[in-house]
Amino acid sequence: MRWLPILLTLRAFGQELRVEPAAAPQGGVFRVDGPAAAISARFEGRIIPLFPQAGGRRFGLMPVPALTEQGLSKLEVLGSSGEVLASENVTVVDAHFKQQNVRLTRRLSQLKPSPGELVQVGEFRKALTPVRHWREPFELPIPGCETSPFGVQRLYNGKPSGNYHSGTDQRGPRGEPIHAIAGGTVRLIGRFNLHGNVVGVDHGEGLSSIYLHMSRIAVKDGKTVQKGDVMGYVGSTGRSTAPHLHWGMYVNGVPVNPALWVNLTPCSPAPPAKKRGRSRAPRKRP
Repeated sequence: MRWLPILLTLRAFGQELRVEPAAAPQGGVFRVDGPAAAISARFEGRIIPLFPQAGGRRFGLMPVPALTEQGLSKLEVLGSSGEVLASENVTVVDAHFKQQNVRLTRRLSQLKPSPGELVQVGEFRKALTPVRHWREPFELPIPGCETSPFGVQRLYNGKPSGNYHSGTDQRGPRGEPIHAIAGGTVRLIGRFNLHGNVVGVDHGEGLSSIYLHMSRIAVKDGKTVQKGDVMGYVGSTGRSTAPHLHWGMYVNGVPVNPALWVNLTPCSPAPPAKKRGRSRAPRKRP
């Protein structure tokens, strides 16, 4: 174990590895605070960069994909040659994602991506910039309640789609302003068949956010935005059944649960539908 003396030396100088939280749900994030010599972190075969911070340490966000198996695992930080400098045991816990059926019209169910749509969104997700523009707490993009949470297994017209909901949906009227959850740079502007009118914001150090189905886009590609700036307006473009905002967060390219970063209030369930037809007076018992 060649790395053991290195690890002991690092701890002697108060530069041990710190990972928070010790247990994260599926769709969650481990925050990795490592020593200056650690340039990356590894978890379940995924490697993410660690960015230099004030004081000489390095920091990164390790995503926990929604489909990660629950249980005990190991998170490691790596040196410049790929050697393991330190490790911590972490736990992935069951997020108890549910199912949700979405009723699509024939037209919506047959929609195909625009040419290059999935490639552009994929490139946006994978882009990494080293400067952090975000600071917690984040701000909700609109005030509406949550109609569809992250992670639900999606059924379309009662048939399994094989997909899970990679963001969250909030209720909002058409034309309501959509605000940036944090500071960053606009890196994606699109008018697509599936995503509709979409804006993607790079917040730096592996964190980004995306906003779909807008009625109108209010920013340009490359624009620097601050938390709360208007980026567009609620609509129902793309594969959408009614005006609402679908938005999501990516950590190093992986969708994570926005509800772990902002306070989302679930919408109250709709009251049961009343039966149509004339009401009859109750029969009198003899």
